Amino acid sequence: MTAPGGAGRLDGAGGTGAEGAASAEIGVRTACPYCGVGCGVIASPDGKGGAAIRGDKDHPANYGRLCSKGSALGETIDMADRLLTPKVGGRDASWDAAIGLVAEKFQAAIRDHGPDSVAFYVSGQLLTEDYYVANKLMKGWIGSGNIDTNSRLCMASSVAGMKRAFGADSVPQAYEDLEETDLLVLVGSNLAWAHPVLYQRVIAAKAARPGMKVITIDPRRTASSDLADLHLPIRPGSDVALWNAVLSQVIEQGAVDAAYVAAHVDGFAEAAAEVRGTTAANAAAACGLDAADVETFINLWVRTEKVVTIWSQGVNQSSAGTDKVNAIINCHLATGRIGKPGSGPFSVTGQPNAMGGREVGGLANMLAAHLDIENAAHREAVQGFWASPAIPTKPGLKAVDLFEACRSGKIKALWIMSTNPAVSLPDADGVREAIAACDFVAVSDIIETTDTTRLADVLLPATGWGEKSGTVTNSDRTISRQRPFLPAPGKARADWKIICDVAQAMGFDGFDFEDEAAVYREHAALSGVAGKLGRDFDISDHAGLSREGYDGMAPFRWPLAGPRKGGRFFADGKFFTPSGKGRMLALELREPAQQLTAARPLRLNTGRARDHWHTMTRTAKSPRLSQHMGEPWLEVHPEDAAACGLKPADLAEVSSDRGTSILRVLVTDKTRPGVLFAPMHWTGEYAPTGRVCALPEPVVDPVSGQPELKSAAVSARRFRAAWHGFAAARGEFRPKTAYWSRARTKTGWRAELAHDAAPADWENFARDLFGLPHAATACVIDAARGIARVALLVEDRVAAVLFAAPEPVQVARGHVVAALDGDGPALPLLAGRPGADMPDPGAIVCACFDVGVNTILAAIAGQGLTSVEAVGDVLRAGTNCGSCRPEIRAILDGAIAARKEAAE
Repeated sequence: MTAPGGAGRLDGAGGTGAEGAASAEIGVRTACPYCGVGCGVIASPDGKGGAAIRGDKDHPANYGRLCSKGSALGETIDMADRLLTPKVGGRDASWDAAIGLVAEKFQAAIRDHGPDSVAFYVSGQLLTEDYYVANKLMKGWIGSGNIDTNSRLCMASSVAGMKRAFGADSVPQAYEDLEETDLLVLVGSNLAWAHPVLYQRVIAAKAARPGMKVITIDPRRTASSDLADLHLPIRPGSDVALWNAVLSQVIEQGAVDAAYVAAHVDGFAEAAAEVRGTTAANAAAACGLDAADVETFINLWVRTEKVVTIWSQGVNQSSAGTDKVNAIINCHLATGRIGKPGSGPFSVTGQPNAMGGREVGGLANMLAAHLDIENAAHREAVQGFWASPAIPTKPGLKAVDLFEACRSGKIKALWIMSTNPAVSLPDADGVREAIAACDFVAVSDIIETTDTTRLADVLLPATGWGEKSGTVTNSDRTISRQRPFLPAPGKARADWKIICDVAQAMGFDGFDFEDEAAVYREHAALSGVAGKLGRDFDISDHAGLSREGYDGMAPFRWPLAGPRKGGRFFADGKFFTPSGKGRMLALELREPAQQLTAARPLRLNTGRARDHWHTMTRTAKSPRLSQHMGEPWLEVHPEDAAACGLKPADLAEVSSDRGTSILRVLVTDKTRPGVLFAPMHWTGEYAPTGRVCALPEPVVDPVSGQPELKSAAVSARRFRAAWHGFAAARGEFRPKTAYWSRARTKTGWRAELAHDAAPADWENFARDLFGLPHAATACVIDAARGIARVALLVEDRVAAVLFAAPEPVQVARGHVVAALDGDGPALPLLAGRPGADMPDPGAIVCACFDVGVNTILAAIAGQGLTSVEAVGDVLRAGTNCGSCRPEIRAILDGAIAARKEAAE
């Protein structure tokens, strides 16, 4: 599969040429750095350090579509917070000094304590070339398996499940299957928010073929459920029981593809014996579902030939994640519904290059090119190809164990690359302590101040998106070029170059690559060795690729060599197991490892927000991406809210045996009773008490090592604040209150605040909050009611404003922030509401086009709009990524209902 026009540079007529153009008429083809969809992007530099961004209509992942995050990429490439020079002990240093110190510390640890005393923790944000040299250094020259990746947190259970079933980490399906299927089942996957462009493809497919069915299986009724014909609000952790019931009915209703199973599948009899007698009714009881709904789902799945089952973190992030994956795959193997157009199991990845990292052995239990670290022939092949002095004979430490080894002193030197584990790993507070306890820590990053970089001994400035050059692999095995369109700022270097510099400083050969294209060629050549060993990953046709060919590389789906070139896997019954057959497994339901107790009676489910990404180091730079949900929140079912004494907009103190978070309450029936939901993005830089990964126990799936991030046992109660506040300023400020969450605006920052004691003097408190000790003030203070509104003036212009009250303040936040950009007087601003001549757009619903709820309501009322499509025609809201369509529909339904009620 190759997209047309794949070279790096475009002119106004759509022609192609060399990289590096920088005018409004010329763009550079690259790939989005966010999720695993792997969208093609065209960036048109403005010559001032910025760029206009649009979707690449020729890219086979997105055909020109972009989500809100992708559309805002041009707003995230400024130099604010950038790490621009190496730092040693917090002070600027030369590259020679920094590289020399990293090399010296790693050499000393290896000399004194052995190769397993050092570790790398890397990231799906790295490009494949970066990943390749990091893996080569750790496994081939240092001789340890201690390199793991943050992909362990999102996709390890899928890798393990596919290796158990298929014998290799082979994703059978392609994105085209979403358009060709008759039944799409989303299991633990909020496609609308986590992979919005794929969701748009599904919307279009369902509109074209209304008979297509969509089912969502999730403890929450998510934005993806807006498209669903049926939603199953499953009890967390019970997926195996549901899929065992599907398999049971596949057998009972005669849907087994007996010829396929007999010729190509092992383990059927054992799996069938395990599920014998499992019915929709007892599955419903185990899963906390309505029996009739379960029966409807099972019958649809069993009786529909073209079924695609998609899963993501809701399946993987579990102490039984691998079993869940295999329970789904069992059903597809038994029916022969795998690797066919419109039919098969499909894992969609979280990160832009999670797949690329897996391809080069970025996980502690893998070798490069999907070869196995515990297979002697594979080890010999890799070591022979590299001509390396060492190769590990056993897997290294997986993520959770790796940081525990730092805490215990087993790991003496740690190098963290392009990730923020002090926020993202379970028991995040314990991880911070572990990093701080490690003798030596180096961090490569683009941002100077993160929760993790604050703990480092050495900081190494890396190039970021727009500056990096290399390849990435998306969820359907499509490899794309990520091309630079901006120069490297300051002293920043490419990650692959930093790694090679350290390797050479350690005295290792094999790392004198001329450029990233040379790294890619070696990676491709090694895949040919794997191909000859009968493995799935083979792009050896690119082993001799020229620099010009590399620069002009069009997107393609691997494998690039052999009989399966560019296609799907396993419809032909040929697997990568020793027997050559697929494997079904007998599986039993295992409950979440973290048991509920009287003290911790609730489950905490974590996940993604619509407009933010991972730990927000990129998306938080865009003001509009923080307008939809500007602070961390907690979804609470009304029954649980009543039991915990929580009201809408309260702050909730959520506690586990590991830590406590404070989150804004959203009371909703979209989540199950007994199950809370909170997003995982907020960090110590943006909301110190909103770090929800501080709550889960560091328990993992015993097969994959993936942590259970969606089933923490917690309690919740109202955070009793003496006052709540909203603050905004034209400059930066960092609050010191018990609770705060801040976000960027176009000219400064805004923040939500709460504290357990009221200040004696609101004016001086405001001056201290904003760092403006000599500012004049304009105030409206009602001490009896506990209300204070303070504007700070610098040179007769409002520079900052604070609103405080005993309860969450009622202020038109968008109006206040916008008013700070002007030169208006202070007292009208302190009203907190716009005048009649300044309509308030309200809370932002559509981040792509900056459309607020009040604007939508006004259009509905003024123009008689009756459909989401009509709202889109008038306001453009919902016409880009589509993630806001469910909210628009809810607003529309509410307005229509109110209109009917008024008429009656």
